[in-house]
Amino acid sequence: MKNKNQNSVNISASKYELIKNILKNIHDNLGKVVDILEQAPEEAENFDDILLGINQTLKQTEQNLAEIGNERVIEGVFDGVKMIAHDGQEYTVPANYASKSKLVEGDILKLTIEPNGDFKYKQIGPIERKRVVGQLVADETDNFYVVADKKKWKVLPASVTYFKGTLGDEVVILVPKDAVSKWAAVENIVKK
Repeated sequence: MKNKNQNSVNISASKYELIKNILKNIHDNLGKVVDILEQAPEEAENFDDILLGINQTLKQTEQNLAEIGNERVIEGVFDGVKMIAHDGQEYTVPANYASKSKLVEGDILKLTIEPNGDFKYKQIGPIERKRVVGQLVADETDNFYVVADKKKWKVLPASVTYFKGTLGDEVVILVPKDAVSKWAAVENIVKK
């Protein structure tokens, strides 16, 4: 969900539901407190139990709200290996995620940094792609490339390993349709 004002906040549907449930619990508990206060003290048999339950709910609510508030969301552009945020900060994208998701240089990513330090990436704006068929080669330092149409693109070793590629294999890659790129995503490898 996103507010339209300057202090907008991005939250996922699951976080929205959590916040909604927290607020419902607070509302219900306040109703119980009002009911208790409206009763004569001698009629409130379970007064201590009710207050203990409310106190536990409030502590859990406080913890849940703290977790929601500590989450950071950053957007940026994938450069073939890293995500470059709008402020120039670089964040390493796990090679297995980039390979599995077939990320292409220029894709827009969202990074959520969880309160416990976990990084979660999500592709939110794929760049328009085109397929190119080429041949798998390597340089003297064992970096993999795909050569096609007198051009050469770097590819992630994780992709080559996943498809069990060997030098000389035919490789189907994805590259930006209307932009020059150094990196390509491996869509498939055809064994020679």
